Amino acid sequence: MRRASARAPGHERPDAAGPATGNASSRGAPGPFDPAEGSWLERLVFGHRAAVVILTALVTLALGAAAATRHVVSADLDRITPGSHPFVQAARARADRLRGLGNTLLVVVENPRGDVWDRAYLEALRDASDTLFLMPGVDRPWVKSLWTPSVRWTEVTEEGFRGGPVMPDAADGSPEAIAALRRNVRRAGLTGTLVALDERSSAVQVPLLDRDPVTGAGLDYRALSAELEALRRRLEGPAGDGPVRVRIVGFAKRVGAILDGTVAVGAWFGVAAAIAAAILWLSSRCLRSTALVLACSGVALVWQLGIVSLLGVPLDPFSVLVPFLIFAMGVSHGTQKMNGVLQDVGRGADRRLAARRTFRRLFPAGLTALLTDAVGFSVLALVDVPAIRQLSLAATVGVGVLIVTNLVLLPVLLSYTGVSGAAALRSLRGEAGGAGPWGAWRLVDRFTEPRWAAGILAVAAVLVGIGLAAGRGVPVGSTQPGAPELRADARYNQDDAYLAAHYGASSDVFAVMVETPPEGCTSWETLVEADRLGWALRQVPGVQATASLADAVRQITAGSFEGCPKWLTLSRDPRILGGAAEAAGTRNPDLFDPECTVMPVLAYLSDHRADTLDRVVAAAEAFARDHASPGRAFLLAAGSAGVEAATNLAVREAQPRMTACVFAAVVALCLLVFRSWRAVVVTVVPLATTAVLCRAVMAWLGIGMTLATLPVIALGVGIPDFALYLLSVQLAHQRAGAPLGEAHRRALRFTGRPVVLVAVTLAAGVVTWAFSPLRLQADMGILLTFMFLGNMVAAVALVPALSRLLLREVPAR
Repeated sequence: MRRASARAPGHERPDAAGPATGNASSRGAPGPFDPAEGSWLERLVFGHRAAVVILTALVTLALGAAAATRHVVSADLDRITPGSHPFVQAARARADRLRGLGNTLLVVVENPRGDVWDRAYLEALRDASDTLFLMPGVDRPWVKSLWTPSVRWTEVTEEGFRGGPVMPDAADGSPEAIAALRRNVRRAGLTGTLVALDERSSAVQVPLLDRDPVTGAGLDYRALSAELEALRRRLEGPAGDGPVRVRIVGFAKRVGAILDGTVAVGAWFGVAAAIAAAILWLSSRCLRSTALVLACSGVALVWQLGIVSLLGVPLDPFSVLVPFLIFAMGVSHGTQKMNGVLQDVGRGADRRLAARRTFRRLFPAGLTALLTDAVGFSVLALVDVPAIRQLSLAATVGVGVLIVTNLVLLPVLLSYTGVSGAAALRSLRGEAGGAGPWGAWRLVDRFTEPRWAAGILAVAAVLVGIGLAAGRGVPVGSTQPGAPELRADARYNQDDAYLAAHYGASSDVFAVMVETPPEGCTSWETLVEADRLGWALRQVPGVQATASLADAVRQITAGSFEGCPKWLTLSRDPRILGGAAEAAGTRNPDLFDPECTVMPVLAYLSDHRADTLDRVVAAAEAFARDHASPGRAFLLAAGSAGVEAATNLAVREAQPRMTACVFAAVVALCLLVFRSWRAVVVTVVPLATTAVLCRAVMAWLGIGMTLATLPVIALGVGIPDFALYLLSVQLAHQRAGAPLGEAHRRALRFTGRPVVLVAVTLAAGVVTWAFSPLRLQADMGILLTFMFLGNMVAAVALVPALSRLLLREVPAR
């Protein structure tokens, strides 16, 4: 295909981009048009316009039908964890032997008017426990509460060990039965685990099955969350005046809260689209072209949803931003086409001629920008998380369809409908006036002058230095306790804060698995090493407590000898040690597996923030490296915090590779289009500047690099179309013989206004996301707003300044 960006000015009179009077027959009118000119693609498209429209309409109907059948937003624990990470592989391989460390809910039932030693409260707790036990997806044998018989107490008497279920057999709510229950809770040592430290609430531990053992279907988190909320409403009463308060935490409820918030996400997307439509119309005052831009972007959205539906790719909370991003990119590229047609019609061209010339001028830059966007999304596949890889596929497909809908279909439709004559003359008068938005164009014109260029580059260098220094503080992972995807005042995060404040062991559990040969986990050497590991983890800031078989064996051994403190140890006598281990396993089967090959050492963390997890992982890895031996291995890591740590490590590993791949793709594609390393530098430097400053903004606002923000960062690195459009038109004029200052002035008049318009339009749309109930979406909105505006400002300021340094003389073609 011929280089349209380089040839475009040659098909017009030399003053075609200069000031125009607004008269259709003015000296700015395009010259005669030869239908045989242009690339083969241009001749193919505009020579078969009706076929293009009919074919795209048929494809839209077919893919729209496919999109209508796609299932609702869903989530799955396996889809948002890095499956090939050693932590996750180790935990999954031993999940059947350590059922208590999997996907678990904690449902806390609180007595706001008293304590747990109350008859009405205990009846409400039994109701909650029985209802949870029968819910679909629950791993019933492992449910624990004060009412389940698997929760037992043990004590040593003169006659030996005796024990039983914590809830007395005659649990009739009488004072005697409640007194026996209180005594059994003390014997079982449940205060701080199943019973709150202040004894005003107790918990029900509900392990979940990720898949139905009969059908193999994944757990329906949305349905489970609805059932949990129904239970909460029933126990608390319609007006919250019930006898108890219910607090629910765990991955399943966290995902349920996010899925509930996605309903509001759709509404905010609608607001953003409405704002974009209003700004486009107010700027162009051409209803038909504005409607076409929005319609073609909507068609791209239908194609994208239909294709990913056929590919079996579901939407999840991390990919809900993809549809709007596709729509936003469509608006960005469509506005450029609309502006080109408006200006050519204003100079006297008919609608078909204006559409063809706009296609010729802007298709190479648009194609390069979209290919770069596609690469930016495709490299997200480097993150070893199925949900992110599927997001990458969905977004790449969406960018690909924009090539058809907004680079090809839109110019064809504009060749049929044309634009409003009044709007075209208004656009041309705005170009001829030279003031630009807020009178800024006259100032930007001077950026190609040596002094101004030097000043702009110096300011950019200072900002980049500040950004590099500040950006080092961006953590990989969550920066707040609770669910980082939700607001701090969300119900889930309030429940999580209550649990952390009233229980000695939080829901953030980091488990190191000690693996031995069969029956080896109860050997003295293994128990001593597990005890040393627990001590090492307790020294780490952020670890509230630790628990392991070694702790239980020590307590039972001391109890076997009348509580003598000197027996609070790990005996070397195999008979004493074996008896204590057997009693501990009866009391708590989660302490080791039935074959006694895997024994977890649990660390209860104060939170799952990035710095806390980094410290715990470092301490556990150091211990495992120094204390592993033949026949005994320390494997990281299970538990909710272990999965979170593995995810953070996967993101940390993938982010620099992802950024390097995106920039390499940008450089390669720009080099292919411009055939000049100097032009590549002029295009890439504004992009890199914005990327660096984005990390500084993240550090300043306390936004961590997570699975939710990583796609936004990739998007910001992969959207160089502002600089591409400006530079492609500028180089075309320079290659036609115009000096740098004049070439930049013409490029600014032709495409600068749409660049600013698109950036402001998209930023005005996404900034509303800051008010979303989901912090996940609010962070996306803030970062996207900065990237849209930052890329625009960087392109407008740095392209002329860098051109003065690198592109003062461009060989004519």
